[in-house]
Amino acid sequence: MKDRRKRNVVSWIAIFWCTLLVLPFLLFITFRLFSGDSFQPELVHTRQTPVNSVVSDDSSVNFRYSVQETVTLPDQALVFINHPQTVRPFAIRDIACIYFAGNSSVPHKRRRRRPIGLDNEESLQKQIVRCPLPPRGSRVSISVRSKSHLRGGESHRWDSLAYEALMDRDNTTIVFVKGLNLRPERLTNASKFECVFGWDFRKVKFLLRSEVMSIAQEVARCRTPISLHGNPNRIHDAIKVSIRIKGGGILKSVARPLPLSESSAPPPRKPHEMCICTMLRNQAQFLKEWIIYHARLGVSRWFIYDNNSDDDIEDAIASIFSVKHNISRYIWPWIKTQESGFAHCALRARDSCNWVGFIDVDEFFYLPSGLSLLDVLTNQAKNTTVGEIRVSCHSFGPSGLKRMPPQGVTVGYTCRKAVPERHKSIVNPEVLNSTLINVVHHFHLRDGFQYVNLDRSEMVINHYKYQVWEVFKEKFYRRVATYVADWQDQQNVGSKDRAPGLGTKAVEPEDWSSRFCEVNDTGVRNLVLDTLTDSKTHLLPWQEEPSRGRRRVRKKRKHKGFLRVL
Repeated sequence: MKDRRKRNVVSWIAIFWCTLLVLPFLLFITFRLFSGDSFQPELVHTRQTPVNSVVSDDSSVNFRYSVQETVTLPDQALVFINHPQTVRPFAIRDIACIYFAGNSSVPHKRRRRRPIGLDNEESLQKQIVRCPLPPRGSRVSISVRSKSHLRGGESHRWDSLAYEALMDRDNTTIVFVKGLNLRPERLTNASKFECVFGWDFRKVKFLLRSEVMSIAQEVARCRTPISLHGNPNRIHDAIKVSIRIKGGGILKSVARPLPLSESSAPPPRKPHEMCICTMLRNQAQFLKEWIIYHARLGVSRWFIYDNNSDDDIEDAIASIFSVKHNISRYIWPWIKTQESGFAHCALRARDSCNWVGFIDVDEFFYLPSGLSLLDVLTNQAKNTTVGEIRVSCHSFGPSGLKRMPPQGVTVGYTCRKAVPERHKSIVNPEVLNSTLINVVHHFHLRDGFQYVNLDRSEMVINHYKYQVWEVFKEKFYRRVATYVADWQDQQNVGSKDRAPGLGTKAVEPEDWSSRFCEVNDTGVRNLVLDTLTDSKTHLLPWQEEPSRGRRRVRKKRKHKGFLRVL
């Protein structure tokens, strides 16, 4: 007994001296870590993988942020960054694209490039850095203020990927996916596929699985697992969703489901009668004319899906946005996905718009009858079975011009082809078929609903398709539709979608300015000049007033005998 007490006394004495000696050292280390002038932040990867660390001497970069993944497109790489809601997003000047060879953890010193662009999704605390393509065998990531870098997250190919997802009001999840190579406008056997939800698709036993209810083109509708019904806002940015091919593998995914609506029923009243959805790339210079013109017709809401623009489209939208011009830009970097983008937009517009028109920025509604656009919609809505209104398109040519018309496309181009080409549609988003099948020009509707073809005397679309060569040649870059071949491809060369006689190379024909001119049509031109010209400046709303210096030059030249305004 005495020996046991003696051993206990010795143990307590050892603990006392150990604490007395070690505790001050631990306090000193803690103080040095948290009170020093410099701080080495962590860049935390959102996937369940080991944390990557950053070496940084910049005390302003003192927060945790993450690089989720990268997606390689044919002409650039997308690097997805997450940042805390309380932290201001990076500016493009703060970021450089860096490249790692093979499995190296050290970036190549000579391969530091400026980003092509930087897109902000502030509501999602997400930024997308668009970097030049990495050299073959290399990986891309980012460097922040030249002080810190992070090895990129998991890298994916753009053409085999679940890329977007929405949680619908009926407890289903819509997954937008590439790589299944399904036929256009055809419903596919859904039993061959399965939906999977999870944080890491490599850990198969931890995945939630659900039934694929329908699948067509690039859109799958899945039953949302019951465990995810509670609070969809907490799901985003944590759980991803993808498609598993039964008997095969799971497609890679960057798709994190976004909730569409808190209600399971349509709203009793919607704020907008007529909205427009478009997908564009580098069309900022034409946006103002297109929006102001359609606002005059009665459009009050625009959904712009930006497909990797690098022409300062944010500034263009900011200069137009107002109470009359309610515009939202949605970053949609996925190429060859126009049909999916329109389906995505139809769902987003459903709770706020009675009707949604799907047209391009070079397409303008025109009502020769003199009715307003809202009058036409009201008349068609009297038949409760009408779910889609189809409008014929007239294709306009360069109209003798060789340079962009200074008063805009609606005034400058007045000569068109005699026979209409195809049509575009205005749809009621509440009555779309649950498969969301569309072919850009129209959607499939639910049973019991029908489309109507408007008479051309009531409404048409002026499609300024064949503009001056400077503008038109951009169509050779890439077409946005999934099932339309790019014009540089040796495929479907004789298609009506292409410009007749041009082939596959962007070489200007000598007679380009006089082509596609069969009917002189000044209806929209006269409407614009009569109703939108400023009585004092004689300018249209999308024209910039000349600077004072420019006006002085004009006045001086006129005084010297110049009769022509330069």
